[in-house]
Amino acid sequence: MRLPLKLTVFVVVLVVGLGYVISRLLFFKQIFFEHAGLAITQPQAHAAYHGANDTRTQHIPKIVHQVFHNWHEPGNDTLPSDWAAVRQNCQDLNPGFDFKLWTEKASRDFIETEYPWFLRTYDRYRYPVQRVDAVRYFLLLHYGGLYLDLDNGCKTDLTPVLYYPMWITDAGRGALSNNVLATRPHHPFWALVTQSLMRYNWDWFFPYVTISYASGQWFVTSVWEEYHALLPRPSPGHDHDHGHDHRQHRLMMDDRGGAAPSVFFTQERGGTWINWDNRLFLAIGDHLLLFLATLFGGIALAVWAGVRCFRRRGQGYARLKNRTASTMI
Repeated sequence: MRLPLKLTVFVVVLVVGLGYVISRLLFFKQIFFEHAGLAITQPQAHAAYHGANDTRTQHIPKIVHQVFHNWHEPGNDTLPSDWAAVRQNCQDLNPGFDFKLWTEKASRDFIETEYPWFLRTYDRYRYPVQRVDAVRYFLLLHYGGLYLDLDNGCKTDLTPVLYYPMWITDAGRGALSNNVLATRPHHPFWALVTQSLMRYNWDWFFPYVTISYASGQWFVTSVWEEYHALLPRPSPGHDHDHGHDHRQHRLMMDDRGGAAPSVFFTQERGGTWINWDNRLFLAIGDHLLLFLATLFGGIALAVWAGVRCFRRRGQGYARLKNRTASTMI
């Protein structure tokens, strides 16, 4: 039995659409629910440092990078007073660290001098915060050290978190974070990140999605999963502290009740790049199960309505051809 052409087209479009939806759901599962790497809490990192012997190696140099691009008042490189106070407190708690503040001009000069192949993309980013995102990755690749957003402060000496080749922060509630990062210079993860920026540079209409997936935390999370998928799997029973496990660490920064407390970092005033769609996606994130149920319900309803419509049209009366009078007798 041959299906009508329109029904065939409908079925093909439906299958392709469902395939795309399923692929996106798998993507969101990867971005928001399951992360590769080795999770470590801040109390564990603190305890490992104070209980370690002299064989541990400090991988990460004592450099703290911070980026300030004043897109509200271009050319004014004076930090807001609250951010300046937070930064000064970090410096006071870490006197042996070299704190570098990268202004808009200094950031562009660095890209132009060290990575000129990326300058055109850097200059053409639609949203200014994307340049703040991108330059931090190149700084970490080039110099190593820690990156701190200006709305993240310090609670204590940061030396204990320098004894890992690199780490990224995980708030435990979705995508990984790019607000606090650390690495040794020229780590291959950051090489992959910087090489992937042009590949991910798409405009997704929604500002929040464009920023997050082209250069922000969704982007970093996606590359993190890609990087770990390329690594050899650790052999059973091997200790990752002795070089047998190539996975990198996720330093937990979950501030929900019951989670491990933050030992090293604070969260201060932020929200400098909020756009009109942020509240929409935050609401979806807060009611994710309801959103997915509504999405699947809408898809199921559309399928049912489409099939019912085609069936009703197929059950209609066929128009008879004109017959001669002799045929009717």
